[in-house]
Amino acid sequence: MPEPPPRRLILDALGEIRLTHPMSLIDDVLDSGTNSVAVTLTDPKVYGEAAFTAALADLAAYDHHVTSHADRLAKALTVGDIDAARADNRLALVYQLQNSTPVQKDLDRVDLLYGLGVRSIQLTYNYQNYVGAGCRERRDAGLTVFGLELIERMNAVGMLVDTSHAGMQTMADTIAHSRRPTIVSHTCCEQVHSHVRNTTDENLKALADSGGVVGICQIRNFVTAKTRDNLEHYFDHIDHAVRVAGVEHVCIGSDRDHRVIPDTQDEIDLLIAEEGAQFSPDQWPLYITELNGPRRMEVVHDGIVRRGYAAADVDRLLGGNLRRLYREVLG
Repeated sequence: MPEPPPRRLILDALGEIRLTHPMSLIDDVLDSGTNSVAVTLTDPKVYGEAAFTAALADLAAYDHHVTSHADRLAKALTVGDIDAARADNRLALVYQLQNSTPVQKDLDRVDLLYGLGVRSIQLTYNYQNYVGAGCRERRDAGLTVFGLELIERMNAVGMLVDTSHAGMQTMADTIAHSRRPTIVSHTCCEQVHSHVRNTTDENLKALADSGGVVGICQIRNFVTAKTRDNLEHYFDHIDHAVRVAGVEHVCIGSDRDHRVIPDTQDEIDLLIAEEGAQFSPDQWPLYITELNGPRRMEVVHDGIVRRGYAAADVDRLLGGNLRRLYREVLG
């Protein structure tokens, strides 16, 4: 009997693999074909020196978790680590910070965090920090002088610069200043659905021109105002990003917990407790029903195929483009 064809490379540019997830959920993620997930260490809403302390604690906790489940998980520092994990049917985790606040204003911490395994830092979260403006800030003056210096240090060590959650001027400044290609790991297209977290066509084009990649996310209210029967709106964002940036510069960045999120008041209460004023119940549900669970990448694959993409372009969108970016920046 002939050997089955190799499975597609599937990488998630930003997702949630929590320390509390049972290994049965990791098995489902792996069985769906997903090979790697960039995971967020540290609550990005933590500011001041506490953010650095929290980052170190989370690094230690994730390292221990990966070591304790080395038959299913792997820490990825390079593309070679992702490839090796894929060959062993393990899930490669790329460590990422969703705010640069752990660095404070000490650039040597970039080297320290890199040495501990952080491979990407998102410059801002929703509001102003030492680097620039987040997407919810009242005024976006772009990158600060320290922001320019931080990007230069990240470029020097080989750390991926992420502009998700940034204001559009801060994002544009970053793309223009970085000597290495950058990523918007989890966003949608402002032209398709207007939302403060979505990215303009102007920045999508600039990102592509600089060799970067945009990850289309699966948070429902970034995708569409429709709360039900809305799956095709997700693929509208992928199509638009491809038209604007080119099929070589788009990937999947789910921004989603890989578990099944229940439609319950308890879940809403948990979000209120975690997010505070940044979440209100009228934003519920945050998920698209068909993408709510650990096998969501199968649905994404089938939807992209249904939209008529050639096999080579399906491979690019699901993992090839992100792997290329990782290779160029992380090695």
